[in-house]
Amino acid sequence: MRMIGTVLIAIAVAYAGLTGLLYINQDRMVFLPEIGGREYAGTPQLLGLPFEDVTLQTSDGENLAAWFVPASRPRGTVLFCHGNAGNITHRLDFLLMFHRMGYSTLIFDYRGYGQSTGRPSESGTYLDAQAGWNYLVESRGIAPGRIVLYGESLGGAVAARLAEKERPGAVVLASVFTSVPDLGAEIYPFLPVRLLARIRFDARDSLSRVKAPVLVAHSPEDEIVPFSHGQALYRAAGGPKAMLRLAGGHNDGFIFMREAWIVELGAFLDAHLDGNRPAGPGGAQVGEAAQ
Repeated sequence: MRMIGTVLIAIAVAYAGLTGLLYINQDRMVFLPEIGGREYAGTPQLLGLPFEDVTLQTSDGENLAAWFVPASRPRGTVLFCHGNAGNITHRLDFLLMFHRMGYSTLIFDYRGYGQSTGRPSESGTYLDAQAGWNYLVESRGIAPGRIVLYGESLGGAVAARLAEKERPGAVVLASVFTSVPDLGAEIYPFLPVRLLARIRFDARDSLSRVKAPVLVAHSPEDEIVPFSHGQALYRAAGGPKAMLRLAGGHNDGFIFMREAWIVELGAFLDAHLDGNRPAGPGGAQVGEAAQ
């Protein structure tokens, strides 16, 4: 009995230590700016794209590195919120895709990522995305209904939160989780993740209040964010919505990898973005996505 008690105490101490580490190290587990390095290995010019170096200033004083890639006759403008690892250098293919589709793009690095100042935080990412939105609307004079919020993975939660406050023309969520506590509870079912989570990124909760059209893109083969998360986000969207089924894993199921996916994305944006929808009889807009 003494031996059993000793073992149980050791297990309890180890469990408490593990939960403590999880609570303390959440920032390091969620934000991974060092993956791929913080230095920029290239610019959109590598792909023959025109671009402008932009510095976004946040409401709390951080300076964010960003690129604006203009289209000659833009069908709209994409505000790109990237995932939790790497920097804007690693998203050049997305810039090329949107440029070929006829969309301008503003892509930025969150605080603490790439060449942006500060340290990453959940609240900080929301301020960062807001700075990008303000730049497009106030400095570029782009109408909100002509802006597409595109979020990949963690960036989807950031885009959904921004869409909660503003009225973009459309929202695209690619390989996005419902929330950090939901995903963490699946990865660590033996730990009280929901009680320990300080970082939430609750995309589902935000999405339930978004009025803009929403396209959810997700792969059933995603090994990091289960397909069920994409399905739950689709159900949570209250406005016009569509689901695009991708293929491949979390880091190789990108929309730009298949022409058919690009066509579906383009059709969705054409159907919903202000100025792109064809007018029906009497000037009514047609092309609404099925509920």
